[in-house]
Amino acid sequence: MKKLHMGPAHCALFLGDGSERAEYVNQDYILHKLGRPHRAVNIMYTYYPHDAEWPARISEAWKDKNVTFAWDYPYDDYFPYGANGQPFGQMQDIRRHGQDVLLTLTLDCGLSDDELRDLARQMRPYGRMLLRINHECCGDWFQHNKRYTYEQVGAFFVRFSGILREEAPNVKIIFCGGWCLEDGHMEKEEAFRDCYAASDLWSGDGYPALHYGWPYDIAEAGGGRYKADSIAMLVEQFERTHRRAVELAGEEKPVITAEFNTDGDVTGPLAQGDSVVRFARHWRDNRVEWFKAISLYQFRDRGRLGLECEDPNNPAVGIEQPLLKAYRDEVLFDPWFMPEMTEGEEAAFPAKLRWGDAEDADGLAMDIAFEGSPVFCEMTVEQDIGLMVELNGRWFYKAPGTKTVDLMSAFFDKPLDGPKTLTLRLFAPPADGTNPDDGSEDYLTNYRATLNEPPKMRIRYEAPGVVG
Repeated sequence: MKKLHMGPAHCALFLGDGSERAEYVNQDYILHKLGRPHRAVNIMYTYYPHDAEWPARISEAWKDKNVTFAWDYPYDDYFPYGANGQPFGQMQDIRRHGQDVLLTLTLDCGLSDDELRDLARQMRPYGRMLLRINHECCGDWFQHNKRYTYEQVGAFFVRFSGILREEAPNVKIIFCGGWCLEDGHMEKEEAFRDCYAASDLWSGDGYPALHYGWPYDIAEAGGGRYKADSIAMLVEQFERTHRRAVELAGEEKPVITAEFNTDGDVTGPLAQGDSVVRFARHWRDNRVEWFKAISLYQFRDRGRLGLECEDPNNPAVGIEQPLLKAYRDEVLFDPWFMPEMTEGEEAAFPAKLRWGDAEDADGLAMDIAFEGSPVFCEMTVEQDIGLMVELNGRWFYKAPGTKTVDLMSAFFDKPLDGPKTLTLRLFAPPADGTNPDDGSEDYLTNYRATLNEPPKMRIRYEAPGVVG
């Protein structure tokens, strides 16, 4: 057994899970469906606590109104922040499964400093989370742009960022502005000039194709509100924007696309995956180091912007789209987009494990000699601990209350053709999804656990019985 460090991917992969177009899907289902965790999961919320309809979801409060566009509500039709115990339950679910939280939050720019401090303090237990504040702020569809000037939106971003630095230094802040135009200047550049320096990451939302009139019209040739662009054009936008952002901030910062997908409403579901794969491969093939993450929007969608479509008969059921296979087979397991694993010195039990985030964690690597493909492969850990485990390229989650995990699906698609030694990799993300104040100076950004003894493995190469 050796110590194991998980470090950053060249370009990480994030996944959207829930928005105005879809419900949240639990991380157990997603992990089983995709086979490995993402760097971060993007959940989308809104916070307008002084509005008359609050805290109702506005599409429910206004379901009898005549609405003809997705953003024609008094406040944005995301899940209401702080209602029904959310997003905190979802944030815990995401972190238990070895992923970080990316919280997209649209909020009232008129909130007081005290109200913002309260929000910031609520984010302290969730480790190295990412916060995207009032995104797409150069547009005109969100309430922050309808109620306030661009200058006011920019000043609010800087003000809230400063409060977060004081109250929740564990939170990394994302600025999602507009694009750099062909004249070399950003959209609304003067209004948002200070935001580039105030943030930790820069983002642009990129959709090669988008049916932005959904669900109030149909994308048809000659009708409907939709657009389609080339991958080359989108790449050029990112490159221009990165160059200008560096000039404005006076320093280099990571660039991500916090929302990206090609809308199957526009291309058709069979062709949807091609441009997604080509976009990802551009950054890989050109080894672009400043472009740090692609966030696919999203896992399940009521339209065609998801790896699954929501079954209109039952919102708890997802219908897998061709995009899911293309993404999983061509992008998700490409080494450029996967965290790097580095084995260190010999380790012994009891073993100390540290979880910083999905790009900085210390775990264990244990070699297991297989005689061939097993008939049964199970791992038992009696200890009440949460673990993320990888074997033969597939990841599994062991909840604190679970003892035995069936690892056989690691061999369904990748059977062994003979004897082979595989490495079992284990990490311990926060057991309940939060970082407890354990008295350590760095508890806001590091969670620690102790694995008392090695897992017990049940590996068999013959079934106990054969049906004749």
